[in-house]
Amino acid sequence: MAQKPSIPKGTRDFSPVEVAKRNYIITTIKEQFQLFGFQPIETPSFEKSETLMGKYGEEGDRLIFKILNSGDYLKKVDENLYTSKESSKITAKISEKALRYDLTVPFARYVVQHQNEIDFPFKRYQIQPVWRADRPQKGRFREFYQCDADVVGSKSLWQEVDFIQLYDSVFTQLNLKGVTIKINNRKVLSGIAEVIGASDMLIDFTVALDKLDKIGEDGVKKEMLEKGIAESAIEKVKPLFNFTGTISEKIDKLKELLATSEIGMQGVEELQFIVNSINEVPLKMASLDLDVTLARGLNYYTGAIYEVSAPSNVRIGSIGGGGRYDDLTGIFGLKDVSGVGISFGLDRIYMVLEELNLFPDTVAPATKALFINFGEEEALYCLKTVTKLRNKGIIAELYPDNAKMKKQMGYANKRRIGYAVLAGTSEIEKQTFTVKNMESGTQEEMNLGELITLLQ
Repeated sequence: MAQKPSIPKGTRDFSPVEVAKRNYIITTIKEQFQLFGFQPIETPSFEKSETLMGKYGEEGDRLIFKILNSGDYLKKVDENLYTSKESSKITAKISEKALRYDLTVPFARYVVQHQNEIDFPFKRYQIQPVWRADRPQKGRFREFYQCDADVVGSKSLWQEVDFIQLYDSVFTQLNLKGVTIKINNRKVLSGIAEVIGASDMLIDFTVALDKLDKIGEDGVKKEMLEKGIAESAIEKVKPLFNFTGTISEKIDKLKELLATSEIGMQGVEELQFIVNSINEVPLKMASLDLDVTLARGLNYYTGAIYEVSAPSNVRIGSIGGGGRYDDLTGIFGLKDVSGVGISFGLDRIYMVLEELNLFPDTVAPATKALFINFGEEEALYCLKTVTKLRNKGIIAELYPDNAKMKKQMGYANKRRIGYAVLAGTSEIEKQTFTVKNMESGTQEEMNLGELITLLQ
């Protein structure tokens, strides 16, 4: 017996209902992107390895899916390298392309490649799948969609304010209450590292700090020690593990902590500007909070950092994130082009809406009427009517086979189709239809005009 087929771990098939629900989220996000003035682009599903590698830090690089070269890919590997079994060196010889890890680095490549065709500041949105060789778990997949919006060519903090409003606008349209938009600033983190004497270990410090909600205070301290950060430095950073109060109170605490750090105070001032601006244009549904442990372990963030938490009654990771990257295009030769962007986690937003029962009942377009097939002549009569209904935007189908009535009615029930339309010799002669309400079981004879009125 042939083995039952399956799909790779971390990937999924989607049923018609699931696709309809996903499209509902995508359409909502897309409408808000456009409302805020963003333009759509698309980039290839895979890039040259050199485009992606080294842009996400050591952890990110390990999660990039590599694509084997076509043909005899081992031909370029000499015997000594092959027997050394040094995978990183061998990979460079046998793989020149990789699946994209996110949409931000490909966007930076796009900006540099098309810089002479772009009007700056350039506001783009992109909704496409990405791939990560991560360990699959709830809310974390190896193939998933990102919904990104970015602005490049402006250092203005009004862009940061705009993105907070954009997050709020999308979650308001989705009727998702209780969402928290967490913000921080990499300059604040640099300042903290400076005042505790760990500036030379900023990346190790921020990567460990970013894991506070996952591994707890003891876990973070242990990782910092393993990375070589002094115990005295860790002791100085201890107040951050329980940093409470309102945003204003937290900012005041940071001003005290970072008073001797110029870069740290720059970060505090930027946070203050964003918070003051949002206070003038209050959010409709989401709330804003300052999380000083928020680091987002990607190397390219230089200013504001965002992370969006789902409502507290849903146990799932972040449903969005992003930040400011002052010179991401510099890695491709275009210097001093500042950018800032955010991303929505489509799959996790789906899970949240599903758990909270927030999908509208009308999210999946349903077939209104199934025309029963009694034979060739009757089917043609029905098909002409189905065509007229479709021309009026009414979803209708003709059952393709002249099967037993019980089978056709059972199909209508399983598909939750509202009406079954029957037309035999008698109805054809009178140019009418017998229409059965599949929920109540009642049926009525009517002409085409009456049928159209019923289904509309």
